Amino acid sequence: MKIQILGPGCAKCRRLADNAEQAARELACDAEIEKVTDLGRIADAGVMLTPALVVDGQVKVSGHVASVEEIKQLLG
Repeated sequence: MKIQILGPGCAKCRRLADNAEQAARELACDAEIEKVTDLGRIADAGVMLTPALVVDGQVKVSGHVASVEEIKQLLG
């Protein structure tokens, strides 16, 4: 599973990345987590609001910091 955190690297982006890492750990997922800060790549993904969470190429969350529990539901 590939998880991407899209955003410029702000505090909200870092918090979303931390929440995604924790959710993957709690679910014992073998997930690769990538932080994408390049605005061109973010736009190519169709994301207009950051931070965003992308799972296996599909945008799951955009514009807010998803909680660990919310991410676990998206991954599970």
